[in-house]
Amino acid sequence: MRIDKFLKVSRLLKRRTIAQEACDGGRVSVNGRSVKPSYRIKEGDIVELGFNSGTVKFKVLMLKETVRKEQAEQMYEILVD
Repeated sequence: MRIDKFLKVSRLLKRRTIAQEACDGGRVSVNGRSVKPSYRIKEGDIVELGFNSGTVKFKVLMLKETVRKEQAEQMYEILVD
């Protein structure tokens, strides 16, 4: 699954275009490397997403094309340093 689609489906970002802009702006990294919106993520990848107020680091637990709002949080696990 593409990283921009994952960020939208998991509801970490509201729209796919915002996810694409975040990737193009260098605010998304997977396993320590900055990635483009088309990057294919896998289960177990560690993703870091930068916001104005800080960063969120999470591990990808499952990949699904569509999920209900209640199930979206099961797609990832927030990591605390």
